[in-house]
Amino acid sequence: MDLTTVADDLVVIHDGHVVSRFDDLQPATTYELMGLEVTTLARPGGALLSRFATVNDVHFGEVVCGKVGDSLDGPIQRALPGEPPYPETMNQAAVAEIAPLGFDAVVVKGDLTNDGQPDEFDAFESLYRGTFGDALHVVRGNHDAYQGQHRYAGDQWIELPGIAIALLDTVIPTETTGALTTDQLAWLSDHAADTDRPVIVLGHHQQWLPGADHGHRSEGYFGMSPDASDGLADVVRHHSNIVAYAAGHTHRHRVRHMSNGVPTIEIGCVKDFPGTWAEYRVYEGGITQVVHRISAPEALVWSERCRHLYSDFGVDYESYALGRLEDRCCNIPLR
Repeated sequence: MDLTTVADDLVVIHDGHVVSRFDDLQPATTYELMGLEVTTLARPGGALLSRFATVNDVHFGEVVCGKVGDSLDGPIQRALPGEPPYPETMNQAAVAEIAPLGFDAVVVKGDLTNDGQPDEFDAFESLYRGTFGDALHVVRGNHDAYQGQHRYAGDQWIELPGIAIALLDTVIPTETTGALTTDQLAWLSDHAADTDRPVIVLGHHQQWLPGADHGHRSEGYFGMSPDASDGLADVVRHHSNIVAYAAGHTHRHRVRHMSNGVPTIEIGCVKDFPGTWAEYRVYEGGITQVVHRISAPEALVWSERCRHLYSDFGVDYESYALGRLEDRCCNIPLR
């Protein structure tokens, strides 16, 4: 049984394919729910100004889940005969949950496709652009540029009531790893200096931090290069209105902190376990991050099959991907 989501007004518990949802709760209040003692998040002060949603690692076109290179180890999961492709199952269910909630923006943080093929991009556009229209904002991930493609390249500045979103393109075409150029960091610094709003920075690749992930500096680091990560941290140090960096890429939920305490966040993928999307509620006094597990029956059937991916490699994917509750659902303070 997974205590999946805790917001200031909501608790969701998953037990296999069974979903128990408790709505209209009070903030910062302890409840006894299904044998669990659960305390809802405190609500940041002031009025609710805007709300936006994010997804990442949606992987249209992928047909094999859990495969590592040419290894036969797994378990390796595929859609069963007669089932639709699992990226369609998961993304259609995610969009069906997000669309009725009327978010001010929906941001996709990369890996839209498996290999950046035209039909994969078309499938993404048909579903996401066809549903969200001008509210959709998209940046590429490494899977979208393995053949040197440039679709969805470039940085974007998105202003919503009470918040500015800096959406950074962290991709190095043809590479798995990521980076930011000095021009991009200058762009971020200039925009942060010119706005009176809090700024949340979003990108595909997770940030390298000293002392984390074995601590060594390597240009082969799986996420954003150490030099670029240090550059991002330096911009954040100089602009007190930058409140967080949030990425995808790792298919996990995790929150770490830069040296000045600003959170650097990773959000799990749409395409497999646990199958999630994130909501950000922007208040005058802070921002609440709420991660939701995609809960349509057909989505849960697939994502439950993926709970033990990579176990042949000794990986506890269940714990890795789900992360801690406080990594998924938390308040981001203003500085």
